[in-house]
Amino acid sequence: MSHLQRLPHVEPPSDRRVAVRVTNDALRQVRAGHPWLFDQSITSLGHDGAAGDLAVVFDQKRRFAAIGLLDPDSPIRVRILHAGAPRAIDDDFWIDRIGAALDRRGSLVDDPATTAYRCIHGENDGLPGLVVDRYADTAVVKIYTAAWLPHLPGVLDALVPLTGVDRVVLRGSRAVQGPRRAFAHPVALLGDLPDHPIGFAETGLQFEADVVHGQKTGHFLDQRENRALVGGLAGGGSVLDVFCCTGGFSVHAAAGGATEVHSVDLSQPALDTAKENMRRNSERVAAAAHRTTCGDAFDVLTSLARRGERYDVVVIDPPSFASRADQVGRALSGYRRLTELGLAVVRPGGMLVQSSCSSRVDEASFHTSIREAASESGHTLAEWRRTAHAIDHPVGFPEGAYLKTLFAQVDP
Repeated sequence: MSHLQRLPHVEPPSDRRVAVRVTNDALRQVRAGHPWLFDQSITSLGHDGAAGDLAVVFDQKRRFAAIGLLDPDSPIRVRILHAGAPRAIDDDFWIDRIGAALDRRGSLVDDPATTAYRCIHGENDGLPGLVVDRYADTAVVKIYTAAWLPHLPGVLDALVPLTGVDRVVLRGSRAVQGPRRAFAHPVALLGDLPDHPIGFAETGLQFEADVVHGQKTGHFLDQRENRALVGGLAGGGSVLDVFCCTGGFSVHAAAGGATEVHSVDLSQPALDTAKENMRRNSERVAAAAHRTTCGDAFDVLTSLARRGERYDVVVIDPPSFASRADQVGRALSGYRRLTELGLAVVRPGGMLVQSSCSSRVDEASFHTSIREAASESGHTLAEWRRTAHAIDHPVGFPEGAYLKTLFAQVDP
């Protein structure tokens, strides 16, 4: 069965290319490697194309500059696949591009202790708007533009042999759902849509991911290394995991020898999964007392401080606070408040671990907000480590840098 047969409203890509001319500034950025062309940067289109049509960008002398995927309904009108000398977007292109992405992840691909990782990280792997996460033998494809729909057969014809997966689940963002889009629910493009969570290993620990209904693709793979670091810090101490989601930090802390782990999240289903992930590692986490609290993180932290509860390690890993530029100020205020609340429940000499996944908030502003909040609340921080992106979440352009984490000892 063709993969497009499982998406009945999707037509194969058109053979007719859309000629695109852009402003001089946009042309410079494309030639420098930027993966996006916004609608206001386009000065002319040869004809009106459909989502997924190949758009060829020409310079002022009618010479080839780049080729990408057109999405007439998106502010990002063209997502660049290739710039420089002319290149066909064919089966060989998908094999080369996906193969190169997997080669960058060689140490993960070959590690039997970790069977879940990001295979394709969108723009940062030269495939803008396309994310592929692997969970054991299941690949989850998440697309952020309808322009990818006509090209999925070619992508999967390359992806499946290169990875050896036997199931592929397609999930879309809000950008590809709705009355004008091709599908509104997860679709199995290879194999069956699973009716149960998918088990996988992360640095030797066992987890499960709901690849159909879970957040993102089912698990936050980008924090894997930071979770392992927390596991190494947790021995003999108590750990508070705020915004715990499905319990990644909690499980690593318990397996690392924590005596007590407290998981906090607003979602009860997420906490239920955290409990299940603890159960999957019962032999390795048996020494840790595990409890969960369902509630707003700000309220729970305030309540814990009032009750005098203190922890040796406090992990604060909130969702993105700034999806738009006008939300950056509010996001920084949120990070400062979380720092103040987190410091109120860290024992002297303990460790604060605080993250931001907001790409709009730059690294310097994030770390400055933490230090200012600590100073204003009368605490001192001894920075132990700053971390950023893991090997399977490479950064290929400025807007691709989003994750930053601070490990700091409090009042040492």
